[in-house]
Amino acid sequence: MADGAAMPASFVPDPANPRPLRDALGHFATGVTVVTIAGPDGPMGFTANSFSSLSLDPPLVLWSLARSSRHHGPFAAAAHFSIHILGQDQADWPRRFSSEGPGFQGLARDDTPEGTPVLPGVPMRFDCARHGAQDGGDHLIILGRVLRVTPGSGAPLVFLKGRFGGFATG
Repeated sequence: MADGAAMPASFVPDPANPRPLRDALGHFATGVTVVTIAGPDGPMGFTANSFSSLSLDPPLVLWSLARSSRHHGPFAAAAHFSIHILGQDQADWPRRFSSEGPGFQGLARDDTPEGTPVLPGVPMRFDCARHGAQDGGDHLIILGRVLRVTPGSGAPLVFLKGRFGGFATG
């Protein structure tokens, strides 16, 4: 159901053919984040658009990690992580932090007091302590207690129908 293709009136999701469900879910615009940890061999980052707020008291957020990801082990075990909301000027970062991308190579970075690597220049960053994890089918839902929020500047990057872009107010 790529752009231009007609969406059926209704369908039953089929795990053997996930594309129609992925395309349907792609109609929901999301923000784009990079989650970072201090990995066993150095800083690690992972692109995720599954970030969401969960609770204000206590301050909790969540994001999901595919169990099939090669990053699953280190990210599932991390005691601390930082979630970076990407800006429109960082549209190349989702691919940079994909499984085939160069990650932190060539990028400036700092570390939180907990040792988590952080990327400068993002519109917003949430430094978190692992609060728990829940089964989410083929994903692990990771809960984080927000330790601190670091605001930046810039318009957020948005993901919709397989494309990155911006948000225009009207």
